[in-house]
Amino acid sequence: MPMSMNTSTHTKLMQLDSASISLGMSSFGPFTLEVVPGERIAILGPSGAGKSTLLKLMSRDWTPRTGRVLFKGQTHAAWSLQDLSRLRAVLPQSSEVAFGLQTDLVVGLGRVARIHDALLSDIIEASATLAHAAHLLGRRFDTLSGGEQARVQLARVFAQLWDASDGLILVDEPLAALDPGLQVDLLDSLDVYAAERNHALVAILHDVNQAMQGFDRLLLVKGGKLVADMPSSADAVPALEALYGISLSCVTDIQGSFVVSPLRKSTRRPATEATA
Repeated sequence: MPMSMNTSTHTKLMQLDSASISLGMSSFGPFTLEVVPGERIAILGPSGAGKSTLLKLMSRDWTPRTGRVLFKGQTHAAWSLQDLSRLRAVLPQSSEVAFGLQTDLVVGLGRVARIHDALLSDIIEASATLAHAAHLLGRRFDTLSGGEQARVQLARVFAQLWDASDGLILVDEPLAALDPGLQVDLLDSLDVYAAERNHALVAILHDVNQAMQGFDRLLLVKGGKLVADMPSSADAVPALEALYGISLSCVTDIQGSFVVSPLRKSTRRPATEATA
């Protein structure tokens, strides 16, 4: 059984009760966990561990074979897609859009569940600004680089839940196509956006330091199982070492942030020694 955080004293936003699914010859789960409004949760694990599968169970992309997934106390089946989209936004690893669609329209897709949207233009502009994509408005989406497209898609997520509260944001590797500076900026934007609205943020990440420094809670997935559910702190280091099968060096930087880095199993001989 995974180590688990106790969230029983908080209102449950999402709950997975022994949710599992089979994909081909592989089985994933059972996953049991809870998410409450305002949490920042990072999902970590080696490639192929089941991180995206867990996120798709949470997003309603996939239906569990056994167990159940509840959103605000109701099964996904009880929610219409329109109502769900007002409270839950998803940013997958890749998103296909119609050929030649203008970026403004891509951002505006986050608002399609609203029949009358008097503030649409303002929300599109504000969302793009928060996603560092305001300069991309008016462009054709298919002319943008991968990193630019990622920013526009993040703006779509911002627009979708802009005027909601206590919602859920699910993102799968949102920083993969971005340079380090933009990664920091967009993590800050996600944090501010979610905090102002008390949205829960659940993100699949590959960077352990981003997870440790920007998120409150870690879900560790390995072999299709949730092997740990714990606070993001120095106490998580042994579990992270077991998760990836590595040793981690830990330091506190001059700003007081806890930083980890993998230790190499072997080191190269100095050049002077190699050529002696």
